[in-house]
Amino acid sequence: MIIKVGLIGFGPGGRVFHAPFITNVPGFELKRIRERKPENIAIIKAYYPNTEIVAEANDIINDPAIDLVVVATSNDAHLPLAKQALLAGKHVVVEKPFTITSADADELISIAQQVNKVLTVNHNRRWDSNAKTVEKVIRSGMLGTLVEFEAHYDRFRNYFRPGAWREENIPGSGTWYDLGAHLVDQAQMLFGLPTAITADLRAQRPGGKTIDSFDVRLHYPDVKVTLKGGMLVKELGPTFMLYGTEGTFLKYGMDPQEDILRAGGMPQGDPNWGVEPQDIWGKINTTYNGLHITGHIESERGDYTGFYQNVHDAITGTAPIAVTPQQARNTIRIIELAMQSQAEGRTVPFTH
Repeated sequence: MIIKVGLIGFGPGGRVFHAPFITNVPGFELKRIRERKPENIAIIKAYYPNTEIVAEANDIINDPAIDLVVVATSNDAHLPLAKQALLAGKHVVVEKPFTITSADADELISIAQQVNKVLTVNHNRRWDSNAKTVEKVIRSGMLGTLVEFEAHYDRFRNYFRPGAWREENIPGSGTWYDLGAHLVDQAQMLFGLPTAITADLRAQRPGGKTIDSFDVRLHYPDVKVTLKGGMLVKELGPTFMLYGTEGTFLKYGMDPQEDILRAGGMPQGDPNWGVEPQDIWGKINTTYNGLHITGHIESERGDYTGFYQNVHDAITGTAPIAVTPQQARNTIRIIELAMQSQAEGRTVPFTH
């Protein structure tokens, strides 16, 4: 079964994280892309010559041949476009973060249930090398009982990009919604929902209009979980720090897929796609089954194609959807509660 896909938006999200992986799943046909910028249109024509380019989202949503609509737009457009597509009888993928508020997410979930269509969110980082490796180390029990988990999404950019909506003081902007959503989703997958949230959210760059630094504690009964991200981290430390009763695991570096994609690389036909270089494999120091072990753990292979393969399988009824809309909604709820914690200067309980 060939599922025809319409992609709304071909900025960095659509160009880097959606189109290359939609076209890497044999059961998908990327039929239409909505784009107006000449520089992006030139890229579409070069990489996707058989895909139609349209100027309006309605040209995709109202096309009876389109089965799946992918919303890869600014965050404020996620709700109206996803709602319109669902009501038009389409399956829908929304770029993360799902919506700006959990109430908006609840509305979309309700509509998807009414029209009996697949609705999911592109939490593609579940399929990157870091996430897969960290999960495997935790599940292996090699660290004993995990007592502390710290995850970072750090960068260094001490300037502002002209016209970048993510750096304006508008709903849904800033790194907490953008990069933080990845870390919240991963924590939720590993540990479930927290009992409470304590947040320190800041605009650290001079002249900053929105959050560019977050330090968020998710409270769980038996494990300390800290999520951190900043834009003024010039000397990068570990991306993940795991501490258990028997040992420690430290992971440096990021999954290589994004950098390759931004440079114009594509996953199709690359036998080494998603393979991490050895110099960023994680370091372990632990005692396991009476043996003292020190060294490196070879990273799992990442491939964001897994997200879209699962979407295809869910639409065709051969597998359940991996990123459920309820999980993505709970990520938004945690983001909201962290902002409440910052505003009120206190730890807030998790409430649905």
